[in-house]
Amino acid sequence: MQSKSFYVFAVLLLLFGSCKEDKPSPYTENGILNEVVKIRIDSTLKKFVDSGNIAGVSALIFEKDKEVYYNAFGFADQNAQQPMGRNTIVQIYSMTKPITGTALMTLYDAGKFELDDPVSKYAPEFADIKVYAGEDTQGQPILETPHRPMTIRDLTRHTAGFGRNSDIPGLGKLISEADALNRENTLVQMAEKMGNTPLYFHPGERWEYGPCVDVQAFLVERISGQTYADYVREHVLTPLEMNETRYFVPEEDRDRFSAMYLRKGEGNLMQLPDEQSKSDYLNHWPLTRGGSGLTSTLDNYMRFARMLVHKGSLDSVTILKPETVELMATNQLADSVKERSFLPSKGQVGFGIDFAVRLKPPVSAEENNGVVGEFFWDGAASTLFWVDPVNELTAVLFVQLFPYDQIGLHKGFRDAVYGNFETGN
Repeated sequence: MQSKSFYVFAVLLLLFGSCKEDKPSPYTENGILNEVVKIRIDSTLKKFVDSGNIAGVSALIFEKDKEVYYNAFGFADQNAQQPMGRNTIVQIYSMTKPITGTALMTLYDAGKFELDDPVSKYAPEFADIKVYAGEDTQGQPILETPHRPMTIRDLTRHTAGFGRNSDIPGLGKLISEADALNRENTLVQMAEKMGNTPLYFHPGERWEYGPCVDVQAFLVERISGQTYADYVREHVLTPLEMNETRYFVPEEDRDRFSAMYLRKGEGNLMQLPDEQSKSDYLNHWPLTRGGSGLTSTLDNYMRFARMLVHKGSLDSVTILKPETVELMATNQLADSVKERSFLPSKGQVGFGIDFAVRLKPPVSAEENNGVVGEFFWDGAASTLFWVDPVNELTAVLFVQLFPYDQIGLHKGFRDAVYGNFETGN
């Protein structure tokens, strides 16, 4: 056990040490997170739990192939007083997307498609898709032919044209009626319904988060000839020993399955009933979405992140070619794509193949901290991961919180890892 004097010394370093450097760094000379930074991360995460804004949180960081940080605070199940732990199972929501993108890109590596191939080359369900252009005087939709075909690259960078919100004037009603993402649909039925629903905008003209990655999962099925669930298990999850990254949580593991929480105000947290928050995972549903739907554990997802920081390989297992990982971590958005929905809220980023990609350092203290060249994504229940190739660092943060991070958890965690913002001027 560390002595009390050590912790006093560490805190003094934390308070005053950064004043001696132009840019605070969490790294010692050998590149490993130092004790001051570990204390800072602990303090940050514990503070969010103590505030009552989250029930429990866990984090895991590797650097240069060494585990340099792990801790967990609070409860996975507050009602049952079940602590948050290393093997807690959580719903990762959109952190499913990079896994799906990886599955798709294994087929790219095998020469099965090119990124600029039209989607309709493999999926005639999308051959006659139209773009919504408003309503006529009788309230009927006005439809236009796309300026160009939707490509697989569009699917990987969210420029395909799909709308996702039922509140889009006019189009939202058509999206709701199609109900393409109903869990009772198969991926083929989903694609058929989406192909018959007009697009929100012309492919390539804007960035709009939506069901693009669900269509990627459908393409994996169509191109590979296997179900998506089987393909991703065989080509990504099993080789990486991610055996607890699943669409279905079996009975024997449900005592480790974290509850979900709804924050209703400062320090006001409600634990959602399991039958409401976990029903997607307690039964085998026909729809295996590519954009959401997986559960995972810290160590499972860290293996995925470490494969990426190693440019496609881990423990003598190769998932992707190095140049393919580099392609995925390269910005694919042209400057002409001006409308980018909420993407600018992530910081100075572009978008690669199923990841946000950091292009510039933060320009203000309010922005999320990070290193140029990192790629990352998060999930609706406020989970987060990133890959920092510069420092060979991978980080995974697990929490189960709705609405999506309104408390600055991600920023607080990043600041704890990388230090306080400085302009360098």
